[in-house]
Amino acid sequence: YRRAYFDDGSPLGSATNPECQIDSIAQSWSVLSGGGDAERSRLAMEALDQRLVRRDDRLIQLLDPPFDKSDLNPGYIKGYVPGVRENGGQYTHAAIWAAAAFAALGDSRRAWELLDIINPVNHSRSVEGTATYKVEPYVVAADVYALPPHTGRGGWTWYTGSAGWMYRLIVESLLGLRLEVDKLRFAPCLPADWKQFKLHYRYRETVYHIAVTQTVAAGAGTTATVGKTAAKAGMTVMAEIPVTAGINANAEMTSKAGMTVTVDGIEQDDQSVPLVDDRQEHSVEVRIDLHSTKDRTAPDAYLLLPPIGRATR
Repeated sequence: YRRAYFDDGSPLGSATNPECQIDSIAQSWSVLSGGGDAERSRLAMEALDQRLVRRDDRLIQLLDPPFDKSDLNPGYIKGYVPGVRENGGQYTHAAIWAAAAFAALGDSRRAWELLDIINPVNHSRSVEGTATYKVEPYVVAADVYALPPHTGRGGWTWYTGSAGWMYRLIVESLLGLRLEVDKLRFAPCLPADWKQFKLHYRYRETVYHIAVTQTVAAGAGTTATVGKTAAKAGMTVMAEIPVTAGINANAEMTSKAGMTVTVDGIEQDDQSVPLVDDRQEHSVEVRIDLHSTKDRTAPDAYLLLPPIGRATR
């Protein structure tokens, strides 16, 4: 998909352009908006993966090639040198949207792989990585440089809305927690080797302890989809989730064969959790049966997400 059109009608983000032949945002949002043709959107995401995801450098470019010597004038981003910030570097908002788009397509392997690339902690797992990244590994950087001699260097930190988008990617797109007015629903996009994760969800002054368990059977199926409903104010989520799960797995999670939801031992016919602020603690069990093409190895490392959010009064 093209990114935009200039006032004279000429395209930007087109194969005919000498620079910015592909832009990440147009491909991802053809999926996230629901406005793209299904097959074309899949092809668009394949092109994004091939052209913009740089696994060896651990970054995801916004566009390629960067603006440099052509007559194209896209605005202020051309003021950045090639490979820096929006001019062909990693623009972290767009990188997260790409991961969310793969999740929306049911492509759990690539969705989690992109999260692994974006996660700032992973840029400091070695002395060499820390020396390259240079910035704090415990906050999200707005951008990552993409051209020598600064390839892999983090940009602005403590100053990016992509931190909130990363939280939404994890909680909504990947773990699949969806808030619908006064109900919780679940549409996870998980690696097939995950056996269980737990959520501790605070609704005002009431806590729901949620255990999501999935079983995987060998077999084929249709690609699962994931909901993208935004979480609202009034919730706090703590999740115990595997750090390395599914990143190197070569099996795709496919058909969702079935899901049951119980609240305090009572199965819910509509597979949702009614939210009632009764100041009690409730136990929720979500069981999902999946099919995958191959087995995966279950991870043994866990990441604790701190509580984020505030109660609605």
